[in-house]
Amino acid sequence: MAAIDEVCEFLKQVGTYYLATADGDQPRVRPFGTAHIFEGKLYIQTGKKKDVAKQIEANPKFEISGFKGGTWIRVAGKLVEDPRAEAQESMLDDYPSLKKMYAVGDGNTVVYYIEDGEATFSSFTEAPRTVTF
Repeated sequence: MAAIDEVCEFLKQVGTYYLATADGDQPRVRPFGTAHIFEGKLYIQTGKKKDVAKQIEANPKFEISGFKGGTWIRVAGKLVEDPRAEAQESMLDDYPSLKKMYAVGDGNTVVYYIEDGEATFSSFTEAPRTVTF
């Protein structure tokens, strides 16, 4: 399994992971639940009107953390907005429940792909393992 697929699958299995951004010099963390592969890149989604989108625009560096079955993941890199309708549509098709709040081209839906991604899988019983994508 390719590293990007392994990271995406882990995040999907976690269900809810936590995304950290910076708000000036203050860290901000909130729950997220989207992880999607489109055109060979790992994407997440949120609302453009939310503070998190404003924080990503000001500083695209982020970190994700999620925990499942004694193993946790930390993912870091930069989030890059993909404004294309095709990318939004692919995400919303993978997460149909989001269609209650978001629609392709609604001016609020925003999808980001991870650039220079690095993920570390850790547990209390094994040495950490890092993959890049």
